[in-house]
Amino acid sequence: MASTRIGWYVKAPRATVYRLLLDPDAVAAWQVPTGMTSEVHEFDPREGGPFRISLTYDEPADTGKTTAQTDTFHGRFVRLVPDEQVVQIVEFETDDPSVTGEMTITIDLADSDGGTQINAVHDGLPEGVPLDQNELGWSISLGKLATLAETGELP
Repeated sequence: MASTRIGWYVKAPRATVYRLLLDPDAVAAWQVPTGMTSEVHEFDPREGGPFRISLTYDEPADTGKTTAQTDTFHGRFVRLVPDEQVVQIVEFETDDPSVTGEMTITIDLADSDGGTQINAVHDGLPEGVPLDQNELGWSISLGKLATLAETGELP
């Protein structure tokens, strides 16, 4: 199992970033790489609360993990420390053994230069999830999160 680590600076207070990490409408807007759309099926932002999200490719890709076009994942919130940390357990809904298994996503927030430093760690990536693609997807998503936190709008 592998890990990716991403750091991102946001010109907004930690409270704003934390709120966007736990708002289902915001998550549907920022936690989706370019070229995909998002649907939040379930989202209960409390420790132990479940969530379920689908990301669907805009163009025929035949690379989805759940269907040819879609990556659906579910999980639960493990730890929520207001304005500091969100820890989630995530698992793809798939029959493909190369992308099965629980992954842990930890997002830490810290004050930095009048804004917020985000440090995101995605642990337990299955062998079928390329590290460079996971890192690229998270970089795009965190960029969208930063824009949303800083301007109230997505790019």
